[in-house]
Parts: sequence; structure tokens; C-alpha cells
Amino acid sequence: MAFRERTDSSVWQRLAGCFLTLVLAACSTLPPEGIPVVTSFDIARYEGKWYEIARLDHSFERGLTDVNATYHRLPGGTVEVVNRGFDAQRGAWRQAVGKARFNRGESEGTLKVSFFGPFYGGYHIVALDQAHYRWSMVVGPDRDYLWILSRDKKLPTEVRSRLLEQARSFGFATDRLIWVTHDREDG
Repeated sequence: MAFRERTDSSVWQRLAGCFLTLVLAACSTLPPEGIPVVTSFDIARYEGKWYEIARLDHSFERGLTDVNATYHRLPGGTVEVVNRGFDAQRGAWRQAVGKARFNRGESEGTLKVSFFGPFYGGYHIVALDQAHYRWSMVVGPDRDYLWILSRDKKLPTEVRSRLLEQARSFGFATDRLIWVTHDREDG
């Protein structure tokens, strides 16, 4: 009986270890292979409100319009992230507050963001108006996550075209982008 208990415990420990490995692998904080991140990044200039212009669909923003994100640097090298969007089905604003940490120092636009305790996901700035910090393109840990952001609710046509071409060259399915409307006041 004692041998069987040890065996069962050992099996459960191995299963738990495999599960933990899979969960941690799914929470990658590295950029997708072959996609360079912005260098000479300045978090002080990136702080503030950004409007989501386009995104690839994913469950945590599904159905939201008027989406924006606000970034605020905190003491100790972390960044507060406040994502906000309007859920028309519920007729209410939804908000999520998280924290971000730099992956390789503050001069590179690669961070890990957490909205759920110890679980982090990648946030990688791959295109940025480095002259004025008016627009950016952000990717997640793989090619299923892409956001185009702007300081304004609309993006100039030439900038939009250039970002779409860059996203296609990185292997993103730009034909699946959701173009976010911004018809409401920020509530």
C-alpha cells in the first residue's frame, strides 16, 4: 500500500509538472521569431492614452468598441496598463488593469504584461512613430496577436497602409483585422 501511494503521488506530480510547463509555455513573453522590436524606445514619451485602431480578434476584447489603453510608469520600473472598451451587448464600459515590465531594459520596446496574477504575456512594439509617438504597432507572443494604436481616434491613410504592409511582411493575417470604431465619449 505504501508503494502504491508513492506511485500515485509521483504520477500526479509529473502530471502537474507537465501542466505547469504547458501553461508557462502558453504565456510566452518573447516576440515572435523573425520580428524585430523597436529600439531607442522611450517609455516617458509612450505614456498616456492610445486608441486601438485595429486588432486581430481574441476572446478578451471580443465585441468591444471604443477601445483604448493608458500607460503610466510606476516607481520600480513597472508600467500600469489600463485597457478600456465599450461592451454594446451589456451597454457598459469594461476595464482591465494590469502591470508591465521590460524584458530587456527600457530602451527596447519589448515588455511582459500581466492582467492575471503571475501570468504574463508578450507586448512587443514593432513599429513606432519615433519622431512624435503618434502611432504604434504591437504584437503578442505569436502571429495571432496584433494591435495598431494611435494617439488619435483615426490614423492617416498613408500610415495605415504602411503598417498593414509591414504586418503582412511579418506574416500576420491583415485581412482578419477588426477595425475598431470610436463613436462614444470615453465615459
